[in-house]
Amino acid sequence: MPEVTMGTTRDAQLSNGTSYVSAGQGECIIFIHGVGMGKEVWQPQIEFFSRHYRVVCYDMLGHGGSELPPDEAILEDYAVQLARLMDDLGIKKANIVGHSMGALVSLEFALTWPERVIRLVPMNAVYCRSVAQRQAVENRAKELADPGSPASLTATIARWFGDPVPAHLKHEEALVRHFLTTVNPVGYARTYQLFATSDRTHEGKFEKLTMPTLFLTGEFDPNSSPEMSQNMANASPNGVCHVIKNAKHMMGITSPSETNTALNDFLEKALN
Repeated sequence: MPEVTMGTTRDAQLSNGTSYVSAGQGECIIFIHGVGMGKEVWQPQIEFFSRHYRVVCYDMLGHGGSELPPDEAILEDYAVQLARLMDDLGIKKANIVGHSMGALVSLEFALTWPERVIRLVPMNAVYCRSVAQRQAVENRAKELADPGSPASLTATIARWFGDPVPAHLKHEEALVRHFLTTVNPVGYARTYQLFATSDRTHEGKFEKLTMPTLFLTGEFDPNSSPEMSQNMANASPNGVCHVIKNAKHMMGITSPSETNTALNDFLEKALN
């Protein structure tokens, strides 16, 4: 198993069944990872933003050191987890950044508790999949009895990094492979099943997102496409879309400089 060197596990704390890390001081940014991943995946963002912000990253239900979600979980369960963590940490409001499944959680949270969201960033979010996209993701959900199987891993790595994986991304590939081979299979399957069926959950609700919102994705992310992000931005009163060139789904670790710059520019602009 490759060593996870992202640097946050040793500092993790537990709050009512949620494992989290906190770094820095100031206005708060909370990062929510995608399905199958963990809080350590945000290390490039922790290092960058904790210089000027309080950064909180946590393991969503069923992942890392956090408790399992209920059987047949709904997005509300994951949004409530975030609300409880904020309560426990004394955070009244924060900037919320969610990646992939985490983007769905961030949207659910923002629509339920808008007064607690300063700015919102759904990264690589899914929205109104095509028939073919929906069938593909539902097929993957059915195959998750063994999420770390070689076939499943090979397909996921190819989808997120390319085939073959570029030489300069071998460390990032090893980190993702570590997550996918150590994730709780029950938590992963329950969460992925929800992810596979929630792309239309917020359809018709974006007009209620009154906070500044950045829909951020990668140019070459076919399943969380630029078109999806642009459509969500168009439906949001204060929504904008930004596409990172040459980036794929895991752009937070494969294109960290470009991702951090886009996030930072949005946060600073929204202050004006």
